[in-house]
Amino acid sequence: MTPELTLTESGPAAGRPVLVLHGGGGPATVAPIAEHFAATAHTLLPTHPGWNGTPRPDDFTHVADLAAAYLRLLRERHLSDVLVIGSSLGGWIAAELATADTQGLISGVVLANSVGIEVDGEPIRDFFTLDARGVAEYAYHDSERFYVDPATVPAERLAVFQGNMAALRVFSGGPAMSDPTLRPRLAAVTTPTLVLWGESDRIATPAYGKEYAASFGNARFEVVAEAGHLPHLEQPARTFSLLDGFAAETARR
Repeated sequence: MTPELTLTESGPAAGRPVLVLHGGGGPATVAPIAEHFAATAHTLLPTHPGWNGTPRPDDFTHVADLAAAYLRLLRERHLSDVLVIGSSLGGWIAAELATADTQGLISGVVLANSVGIEVDGEPIRDFFTLDARGVAEYAYHDSERFYVDPATVPAERLAVFQGNMAALRVFSGGPAMSDPTLRPRLAAVTTPTLVLWGESDRIATPAYGKEYAASFGNARFEVVAEAGHLPHLEQPARTFSLLDGFAAETARR
């Protein structure tokens, strides 16, 4: 069963479609990307089913299910020349989308510190074992700036976070956060792809990201200095400069 999607849209309707896909932290973690592109583009920011209290059908449990739902959205909206930007789990969804896009609706793919593939010697950190201090230290370059003491978080917000983590565990398959079948399929993806990585990420290392980029048929790898797992939050100017350049390169209009 395909759920009804929760979608926030912004920017000019006639602008290039930009689909922004969030990671485990929910749509707020990528809202700055959507806001940035909304100045000139038609941005679509979905909340994945199961996040922020949205409904998730019992049989909707795989990243491929999410990718299929978003591909269906593009088709139903008759969207083309789509730029897809995915962060962390959202990058995994974007990669799956790229493999399934047989109609060429997508003209550019950005994976920002994505998970989803297996790389020998570079396992993804088991995010589910980290406490709040560990998340700050492993996910950010400036851990003190982004550390949030759970004791200061309202109960309602904590409940949302716990629900999001439960949804992440379902779709990611647990600590591995990967699909062994994905990497071999990426070689057939010729859609221009930018794999963008914060150099200080200890959830998924830059070495992992470099291998991710090498898996595609047409990708390049860019490192953002002084940033971790969410480079658009720590270094927005540097990240948006790379995103804007790639968007200009790949636009068909």
